[in-house]
Amino acid sequence: MRNAVVLVEGLAFPEGPTVLPNGDLLVVEIHGGRLTRVTSDGTKSTVAELGGGPNGAALGPDGAVYVCNNGGGEHGSEVGYIGGRIQRVDLATGAFESIYTECAGHALVAPNDLVFDQAGGFWFSDLGRRFGRVERPGGVYYARPDRSSIAEVVFPLNANGVGLSPDGRTLYVAETMAGRLWSWPLERPGCPGGERNLVVGLPGYQLFDSLAVEENGNVCVATLMNGGITVVTPEGKAEHVPVEGDPYVTNICFGGEDLRTAYITLSKTGRVLVCQWPRPGLRLAW
Repeated sequence: MRNAVVLVEGLAFPEGPTVLPNGDLLVVEIHGGRLTRVTSDGTKSTVAELGGGPNGAALGPDGAVYVCNNGGGEHGSEVGYIGGRIQRVDLATGAFESIYTECAGHALVAPNDLVFDQAGGFWFSDLGRRFGRVERPGGVYYARPDRSSIAEVVFPLNANGVGLSPDGRTLYVAETMAGRLWSWPLERPGCPGGERNLVVGLPGYQLFDSLAVEENGNVCVATLMNGGITVVTPEGKAEHVPVEGDPYVTNICFGGEDLRTAYITLSKTGRVLVCQWPRPGLRLAW
């Protein structure tokens, strides 16, 4: 990626980049258990110590930041695991609360990524998790930020990145271990109107992580092992944009006045890159 520069480094497995209206960048630090603000000169400060493993973030209609927390703890073990949850963070004070920890009596396992729609609800993924020899599968959920409703829409699925098409009528979900991008037509907010469709599946050992959508409808999926961003058209044509120096390219978001400034999280090396993207990103609902 020729024009990329390092915005900030020294982060503890950054993910969930989110651009604020004033141009600051928010990231979660999964291994640090916190939500962090980064200014344009790379200065970082802690917004909230969330505990667990904050994994994805998005601005909600009330101006708060909503975080998918995967529960943290040791990989493959319940040691230190606090349980999966959706957290709401007040940016002004850093105060936070857990708004969802279960759905229909079933505990959330490892919430991963989320996106708000124009109706004010949000889709979120649950990656699932292995505890020793016991596998607890994840899925895809739709919820309201006022705690009024949460519904399991897809189960089971090793679900990671989630996004919406520019017209809001298609849901995209990245499946990590299979390296697949799926889509669902939406009948109304929170309700698929048909079966899922395979948009693209990657060959070889490439894994899909989080994603963002471009203004033209392309889906930009962070790609692990073959570190980079895989740009996928709605018709399933894929182009890989390599990112040097880190096989754990985990997420991308867009900012700037023209939404052509891309922020890319490199989680193994604890950095965030910033670069000019060839096309504008999609302006998010809130």
